[in-house]
Amino acid sequence: MKNAALRKVTVLLPRDLVQKATAATGQGLTPTIRQGLESVAAAAAYERLRLRRGKVKFSIDFDKLRKD
Repeated sequence: MKNAALRKVTVLLPRDLVQKATAATGQGLTPTIRQGLESVAAAAAYERLRLRRGKVKFSIDFDKLRKD
């Protein structure tokens, strides 16, 4: 994570949740928390995309593309 602005935080977390999460990732606490935060951010982005389904008009002919 080079050249990234970092923020140090103090968080109280349930011990069993931390143990389960770090066991699932096979990594330490910081990488596990980063992965969790990235997953939350990605889920929000996917939800925004899902809400746009059917609202975007494409000028591409998909049938024509499939023939290539």
